[in-house]
Amino acid sequence: MQVWVDYDGIQKQINVTLGPINVDKPHIPLLSLKNDLSTVLNTTMYVGFSSTPGSVITSHYVLGWSFEMNGQAPELVLSQLPKLPRIGRKKISNILTVGVPVMSVSLVLLAISSLIYAIRRKKKFAELLEDWELEYGPQRFKYKELYMATKGFREKELLGTGGFGKVYKGILPSSKTEIAVKRVSHESRQGMREFVAEVISIGRLRHRNLVPLLGYCRRKGELLLVYDYMPNGSLDKYLYDQPVVTLNWRQRFRVIKGVASGLFYLHEEWEQVVVHRDVKASNILLDSKFNARLGDFGLARLYDHGKDPKTTRIVGTLGYLAPENARLGRATTHADVFSFGAFLLEVACGRRPIQTQGVLVDLVFFCWKRSNILEVIDINLGSEFVAEEVELVLKLGLLCSHSEPSARPSMRQVVHYLEGDIPLPELSSLGLSSGGLKFAHHENFDDSAMSYPSSMGKEMSYVPESSLLSGGR
Repeated sequence: MQVWVDYDGIQKQINVTLGPINVDKPHIPLLSLKNDLSTVLNTTMYVGFSSTPGSVITSHYVLGWSFEMNGQAPELVLSQLPKLPRIGRKKISNILTVGVPVMSVSLVLLAISSLIYAIRRKKKFAELLEDWELEYGPQRFKYKELYMATKGFREKELLGTGGFGKVYKGILPSSKTEIAVKRVSHESRQGMREFVAEVISIGRLRHRNLVPLLGYCRRKGELLLVYDYMPNGSLDKYLYDQPVVTLNWRQRFRVIKGVASGLFYLHEEWEQVVVHRDVKASNILLDSKFNARLGDFGLARLYDHGKDPKTTRIVGTLGYLAPENARLGRATTHADVFSFGAFLLEVACGRRPIQTQGVLVDLVFFCWKRSNILEVIDINLGSEFVAEEVELVLKLGLLCSHSEPSARPSMRQVVHYLEGDIPLPELSSLGLSSGGLKFAHHENFDDSAMSYPSSMGKEMSYVPESSLLSGGR
């Protein structure tokens, strides 16, 4: 190789040009920079060039050079340049003696590091897959796919934390679809097969007012449930604690009718009866257009039409639990209607069913008895509401809250009432009294099976035996 180093004292510019031997000097320098060398250059001084190796197993030689001030340096006569010195066998032997062991050790360390990395990566993305799960293949996600979608389950992607685990927002790398991933702890293997079967069953529910379950993933001691992402979060944040954004009455009434339609589908229109068991504002999610989607099927139970549900543990959230749950211990559609009644009142009033000031249904009942039921509506609604619709919702909430299951309407009837297809019966003719309106918050309920509204200052939940299908936000 040939190197030309030019310095222009007037322009204060250094140019370094590199080119192969036997080739004219290139027009464009390899390196060009402005630098004043007047402080370095003296009137009388020695100038020379040298080389240095960039590695212990290489050697560099300067075979010739020329120099000129105030002009161009003379060209080198290449034929007169000395030949490169030959490397002796001893030096080659020394190079091999040092280089081969170093390279060998480096390769072994690289191989070990690669193996450790591969093992750790495999363990990191390891999943549990048994033969019986093969039939559910299309609805099973790879853990690696969910890990990448949620950016390693970073706290920044955390949407919320519930009684059964954390919910993360994610974007599937393959389709760019927004999802919500629920990480559920499930240490016990008992009932796992039944659990996954129920996951898949819930995943087959298709209704515009239900949060779709897209699939699942299973690892040791952990289940991951994948849902459609709902960009506007849960309904409760628009109702309580001086919300930044509130919903007007038109939006609230549409949400109420949407939830009613979803429950009617679960109770009567699907191939099996699905009892949700945890209907409340925090489990109602809102899509991009603020349409209601009933989610969090963590306590849901399924049974065939025409058959009685099996006895199960008393679970749910205080303030929404039907009083007969303590006596019967069964998940029935009547209990869902009771919870829906509490939901109606909290949406219309903007208050939780149980607060330090008292029980919401009692307040609504006494206002109804005084013929001033509209007195309890949410002050955030102002005067922008349809009085007939609000009164209908409040009275329907009282009717659904009746302590006798047989006195409550079915969800089919509820839908007809809300749509105005049939008139709501007079509450006075039903013998409604304060004794007939009971929220399940008494001592005959097991605290270990309850979750509590945040306003009560107590957060508790339990892990049900085989159903944790809580929805994403």
